[in-house]
Amino acid sequence: MGFYYPESRRSIFERFSLEARPGEFVAVLGPSGCGKSTLLNLLSGFLRPQAGHITIDGASVVPEHPALGYVFQSPNLFPWLSALENVRFGLRMNRKGSLQEQKAVALHFLRLVGLGEHADEPPHRLSGGQRQRVALARSLALEPRLLLMDEPFAALDAMTRSSLNDELLRIWSSLGQTVLFITHDIDEAIYLADRVLVLGLPPTGITAEVTIDLPRPRDQRGTRANPLFAQLRERLAEQIAAVMISNQRVT
Repeated sequence: MGFYYPESRRSIFERFSLEARPGEFVAVLGPSGCGKSTLLNLLSGFLRPQAGHITIDGASVVPEHPALGYVFQSPNLFPWLSALENVRFGLRMNRKGSLQEQKAVALHFLRLVGLGEHADEPPHRLSGGQRQRVALARSLALEPRLLLMDEPFAALDAMTRSSLNDELLRIWSSLGQTVLFITHDIDEAIYLADRVLVLGLPPTGITAEVTIDLPRPRDQRGTRANPLFAQLRERLAEQIAAVMISNQRVT
């Protein structure tokens, strides 16, 4: 795959190749400006590569592809709708089932993220972590095969972020979607992923690929205490440092 912005002709990716296996959890690390957001926009079909193809199960990716789910950095909830109606929104727009069926599905996924008792609450009565759970439930309700997550927990405090990491792993292990997770946090990437990719400066693309051999299921205390966790952190930190050094040389 290759991509550049026509206005500047600045190449972002050249000969970029990425394949995710069904049910795999892939995390992507890289400094600002390495193309993480551009990559997600390409994978979601909002941008089209000038060379190569992006497919899911052999079919070309287009915006609002039924196999795709997207969780943004901000929850982007409709303030005038309840938590339940925010989750139901995608089902309603896609005419999936009757009104009662849609509500039942929405409530199921709210319960899955631990918010069944908050179904009637408007977003302003929910905490930041709860709003992000609603956003996750909204994406999951459409039953995507590939879930794209753009630093969804970056704005949350450390305790809430840790809790949502555990919730995400629990849900992922039960539903089995393929996940591509963008993050700046090395520890978060190691804790969540089967594989971590490090992006370099454009148009380098992937500069490192690290398999995370930590056993599953994972828990915060046990997994982070595993000596392999520290080794993986050091290895990935070295890769990120190499990218930063290369950026300083260029500038």
